[in-house]
Amino acid sequence: MAREDVTSFAPDAPGMSLDPYPAFAELREKDPLHRSDLGYWVVSRHEDVRGVLMGRDSFGQGDFVENIRLFYGPDFDVLGQRSYKWLSEVFLMQDPPHHTRVRGMVTGALTAKRVRAMEGRICEIADELIDAMLAAGSADLITDFAYQLPVRVMCDMLGIDPEDPRLPAVIGAIAQSFIVFEARALTDTELATANEQISILQAFFEDLFEQRMAEPRDDLATALVQSGGNEDSLSHDELVTVAIGLFGAGFETTAHMIGNAVLSFARFPDEWAKLVADPSGMAAGAVDETLRFESSLIATYRTALAETQLRGETILPGEKVLTLIGAGNRDPRVFDDPDRFDIARDARGHLSFGGGIHFCAGAELARLEGRVAFEQLARRIPTLKADASNPQWRDGFLFRGLSSLPVSW
Repeated sequence: MAREDVTSFAPDAPGMSLDPYPAFAELREKDPLHRSDLGYWVVSRHEDVRGVLMGRDSFGQGDFVENIRLFYGPDFDVLGQRSYKWLSEVFLMQDPPHHTRVRGMVTGALTAKRVRAMEGRICEIADELIDAMLAAGSADLITDFAYQLPVRVMCDMLGIDPEDPRLPAVIGAIAQSFIVFEARALTDTELATANEQISILQAFFEDLFEQRMAEPRDDLATALVQSGGNEDSLSHDELVTVAIGLFGAGFETTAHMIGNAVLSFARFPDEWAKLVADPSGMAAGAVDETLRFESSLIATYRTALAETQLRGETILPGEKVLTLIGAGNRDPRVFDDPDRFDIARDARGHLSFGGGIHFCAGAELARLEGRVAFEQLARRIPTLKADASNPQWRDGFLFRGLSSLPVSW
């Protein structure tokens, strides 16, 4: 049972979006296995978060329909909603054996070699965006750089024309439909919008794969079409589901990482000075420290697959566990002075890419994009400054990122 002197955890509690870390610290230090009044367990210490994320026999995604009904009630028609139907088919939300098959196809197409080959092009894109910022004289880092860089990279990888007139609608559709990842009951308006927007995404990527089947190219879309043998290759619907997930996850969380880093540098200007003094030497460390200190993904859910003992309590099969990644990343048992942003520390023990069979398939690409972004910003705009006094955090709990961050130099 939750301790009486600890407030029951709720993702939408006042002030949570502005600064979740005091609530995280209270749970981590006073009630590390917390039973929320909302009906699920909450783990917050690094070892417990890692254990749940890595424990493939004890924890997984579980029954998707029942997981969603936890928030809506037993009569909610989960798969009758187009957006939830799509989400149910995303391999991130599934357990083996289906997860294993589809993830294998994705990692087989998104190889380390393919990612490494992108570095030169990512540098070109970053420089073009910085040129435009400098020419304009001022910028919103989120809209003018943090979103643009990973979107352009994903377009390059998938073979999408960045000037395609449908692309702004596709990008908007990602933001409005990915709200289904939030583990809460959506309002009627939110759900109707998500259903409508997922239709836009499905139509766009159905068209892309039909083109690649007819005219193969040297791009990731073609590699996905051609992945696997005749028996285990992805179906057309699976291709579309995977592409939406890759495109969305490929820019949303990376954009948040870049924005969160620049905000953190503004709050810790000595760290920006370290990066400017040695961009190539410090950029990789800056990526891991950003992922630790102000992660794009601060929590994720798992379902108990078997009866499991944790901190003297029994977690029963089917019970939900919320792993507070952001709390584990600031656990003083693992990281010294964890509330300090320090790009010189070894932050590679962070939990932000998940773990086990659900370890982020795009981690290598995200690291590369972040490293290039930080190197080029430090080299090209060494006097970069952001206003950290009133950060505009996006709505939602699981994914943490800014909607706006004006910068000057």
